[in-house]
Amino acid sequence: MRERKPLVVLASRIYAPEAAAATFRLSALVRALTDRARVRVLTTTPPPALRPPRSTLGGVQGNPARRSVGGEGQQEEGRASAAGVEVSRWPVLRDATGYVRGYLPYLSFDLPLALRLLTGPRPDVVVVEPPPTTGAVTRVALALRGGIHGRGIPYVYYAADVWSDATASMGVPAPVVGLMRAVERFALGGAAHVVAVSDGVAERVRALAGPGAPVTVVPNGIDTDVFTPDGEVHADAPETAYLVYAGTASEWQGAEVFAEAMRAVVREVPHARLVFLGQGSSWPALQRIAGELPVGVIELRPLVPPEEAASWQRGAAAALVGVRPGVGYDFAYRRRWSRRWRAGARGLRRAGTGRGGRARPRARGGRRARARGRGRSDGGCPARLAGRAGARPSGGVGPGAPEPLGDR
Repeated sequence: MRERKPLVVLASRIYAPEAAAATFRLSALVRALTDRARVRVLTTTPPPALRPPRSTLGGVQGNPARRSVGGEGQQEEGRASAAGVEVSRWPVLRDATGYVRGYLPYLSFDLPLALRLLTGPRPDVVVVEPPPTTGAVTRVALALRGGIHGRGIPYVYYAADVWSDATASMGVPAPVVGLMRAVERFALGGAAHVVAVSDGVAERVRALAGPGAPVTVVPNGIDTDVFTPDGEVHADAPETAYLVYAGTASEWQGAEVFAEAMRAVVREVPHARLVFLGQGSSWPALQRIAGELPVGVIELRPLVPPEEAASWQRGAAAALVGVRPGVGYDFAYRRRWSRRWRAGARGLRRAGTGRGGRARPRARGGRRARARGRGRSDGGCPARLAGRAGARPSGGVGPGAPEPLGDR
C-alpha cells in the first residue's frame, strides 16, 4: 500500500498570476512541497487584467490592455497544476486598481475562507498569508474543525510585515490600531510556527506573540527561471531609453518621487521614458503627474504576470524600487529586496529610494544576483517548517487598512 502524502493547504488572497512577493514565495513553496506532499491552494479569482480569454459566440474575448509574452501568461499557475497542485479560487471584492485591499475586500476573502477550511479535505497543516484577519479566521476555523475530530490542525503564519505597526504609522485612530494589534496578536499566538521576512519583523513578532514564539527568518527571493537576462523584450517597450517600475505603488513605496523626477530628467534627456506596471493607491497621483508632462514621458500600465514584467525589465536602462522613509516603519526596508534581486537577475541597474537607497543607481553583476536570488527562492525552509508543524498539534483557541510592503 502506498503511503498517503500529507495535505498542505495554502490560504492566500494573492497567488499566480498576480505579480507580487507573495506569489513568488508561495510558488517556490509549492514547488518544494510537491515531491513530499499534496498541495491545495485556497485563493482568489485573478483581477480582470489577468484573467484568461473567454470564449463567446463572437469568438474569443480577452483583455485588450494585456499582451501575453512567451505563452499564455499563466505559466506559474500552469506549472503548479501540472505538478498535481489543486488551485481553488473564490471571487472577492477588489479596489479600482484591481487589488484586494481594505477591510471589506479582506472580509470578502476571509469569511468564505472559513467555510472552505471547515468543509474541504482535512489538511495536515495550513500555511496562511497576511492580513492578520486571515490568520485569525484560520485559527478559529481550524480549532473548530480540530475540535470536532478531537485533534488539532496546526498552521504556519507568514509574517511579511507587522500590520498593526503599519496601521499606527499612518495615523489611523488609536481604537483601530488597538483592534488590529489584538487581531494580529491572536493570529500570531495560535501559529505552530511563524515565518518572518526579516530580523526586524521577527523581533516585532516576538514582541507581540511572546519571546518564546517559534519564528524563523526567510527573506524574500526571486524566481530566476522567469527573471533572466535572456529572452524577449516586450513588443510595446519604448525604442528609446526607459526606466521601469513594476509592482504596487501605494503610500508605502512613494513611487510619486520617480514620476516627479521625470520633470527634470526630460529637460536633460528629452526622449527618456518611465513605465509603471502595476496598481495601488498612488495611481491617481501618478496619472496626474503623467498628465502634466509631455505625452508618453510616463506610461501607466495595469498589473501584468511575472513573465510579462520580466520582458519589460529586460529592455530597461534601470529598474526602480522605493520605500517611503520617515513614517515609523523603516524596518520594512529589506522587504523591497525581492524587486532589487529581480532587476539584478537580469544584470540591470537599480535605482532606489528610502533608507539606504538615496535614489542612486547601483550596478552589480547579474551572476552574483542570480546566485543570491536562487538560494533564497527555493522554498525549502518554509517547506521544512510546514512539515515540522504538521507533526504536532497547534495550541488551543483564544478569544480596510493600509497595505504593508511584504505582499508586493
